[in-house]
Amino acid sequence: MYLLAIESSCDETSASVIKADGTTVENGETESPSLQILSNRIASQIPLHTVYGGVVPEIASRAHAEAVSSLTYKALSEAGVSLSDIGAVGVTAFPGLIGALLVGVNFAKSLAFANGIPLVPVCHVYGHIAANYFTHPDLKPPFLALVASGGHTSIIYAKSYTEFETIGRTRDDAIGEAFDKVARVMGMPYPGGAEMDRIAYEGDPTALKLPSAAIADDTLDFSFSGLKTAVINHLNTLSQKNIPYVPADIAASFSSAVVSSVVKKLDMALRRTGATRLVIAGGVAANSHIRAALEEYCQKHTNVKLYLPEKSLCGDNGAMIAAQAYFEFLRGTRADTTLNARATMEE
Repeated sequence: MYLLAIESSCDETSASVIKADGTTVENGETESPSLQILSNRIASQIPLHTVYGGVVPEIASRAHAEAVSSLTYKALSEAGVSLSDIGAVGVTAFPGLIGALLVGVNFAKSLAFANGIPLVPVCHVYGHIAANYFTHPDLKPPFLALVASGGHTSIIYAKSYTEFETIGRTRDDAIGEAFDKVARVMGMPYPGGAEMDRIAYEGDPTALKLPSAAIADDTLDFSFSGLKTAVINHLNTLSQKNIPYVPADIAASFSSAVVSSVVKKLDMALRRTGATRLVIAGGVAANSHIRAALEEYCQKHTNVKLYLPEKSLCGDNGAMIAAQAYFEFLRGTRADTTLNARATMEE
């Protein structure tokens, strides 16, 4: 079947068409699914938000409204299909910026019901996890997943393609948010995470002693706020005293603290769950330091296999929403005209 999906949870508008096939089993899911991306159009808003140093919700919503219709029809054209070929329309319904989500949800509702196509609401976080199915056709639940992005940091146990349990989370800032805020203080343009990743290779990871973001208790939770604040306070102190610093050293030290925190909590999670598959997802999954550290971890712990998405599928995109929509569709998930967006995971 062909699925069309709309993603508009933050500052990327995306429309994608995928082809999905698989053997349906009794629980409404599928064995050996085959997912193929036919189109994955993305309209980035980074130029609009760079001047503000971060995403401005009102501007994001307006840009989504301007882009979503034409982007969708371009995605259909690129895929070589028409709306009459589409078996289901998936849409990110939560979580995210509420105004941005409403644009995608209302457009998808209108499109689906005007054309008599089933509408499938999708959780943005689970969509990130589903991006891995394109890169790794052999990946099957159960597995452990780290979803790390500008707005989310969660350790999730995937019991099936549609059943998830969040067993660890950040209690404040997300990883990507912390990277961007530290980068902004150092004068790097938004989003600063990619530049932090690059220059960290040129710095000394031991130059600055920083606290761990892995909360020192028996939970699987993180707190990146303290780590971020420690770096920013250090930079502000140096600035007040007119003491120069090496940005690469700051980036290297910060990256090292983040990586060690992530590895520590994931190690705890793997031991507790007994999972033998580790999935990394979300925008921060593109961070080369985190990828390298987890590859090294899995080389040492040979019973754990690591699954990383292609970097092009780490950020927000419609294909990941279409992938999760396929499994939700098989499960029987449908929405009617009362579907509304919500900003959080919880109702």
